[in-house]
Amino acid sequence: MIVTLIIACDVGFWVLLAAGLALRYLAHMRRTSVAVLLCEPLLEVVLLVVTAVDLKNGAQPDWKHGLAAVYIGFSVAMGHSMVTRADAWVAYRFAGGPRPARAPRGGSARTAYEWRTAGRFTAAALIAIALLQGAIWYVGGDGGTDSLRTWQGRMLIVIGVNVAIALSYTLFPKKTEGTGNGPSIADRLLKPASDRTTAHTSTAHTGEDRTLTRR
Repeated sequence: MIVTLIIACDVGFWVLLAAGLALRYLAHMRRTSVAVLLCEPLLEVVLLVVTAVDLKNGAQPDWKHGLAAVYIGFSVAMGHSMVTRADAWVAYRFAGGPRPARAPRGGSARTAYEWRTAGRFTAAALIAIALLQGAIWYVGGDGGTDSLRTWQGRMLIVIGVNVAIALSYTLFPKKTEGTGNGPSIADRLLKPASDRTTAHTSTAHTGEDRTLTRR
């Protein structure tokens, strides 16, 4: 049941996100969209309560309860940035908003970006570790908690890996590359139709100019 609920919460997150953004940018119902997006944290609350009740009813702690704690931790720490990023892309595609910035390619900006990313992963892992520890105390010494402690060890590995990556960019900063790269897949898929038409027209004119030059 716990695994099914985790999957349902994940699907529910994306459904609420899509519905909220559609209400904001397609239906122009801003207040309603905010109300829908604010329902997303309730999914984590439901998962937390159901997991606690399952343990209270005598369920043996196992990997499923640990996975629930990890999912909640990452949802709490990463959810806001995911919603913000999705909102920026939809605003760019449908509301004429600015194009969301790419990850910096190098230099001090990339180093700062990697530390922010490591900070989010560290926060997610620490929340998960705290929830797992709460479950260990809740179960007490009579129940088996080895699986929960295993999940705690995995979260420490997540923290270590992300800090090591950020530290590598600090000690060996990546050089800033040139700006001659073409548009990304996200650009091509999410670029507003008016921009695509303008770019196509500009390309056509450029081709005509080159032909005239050769003549």
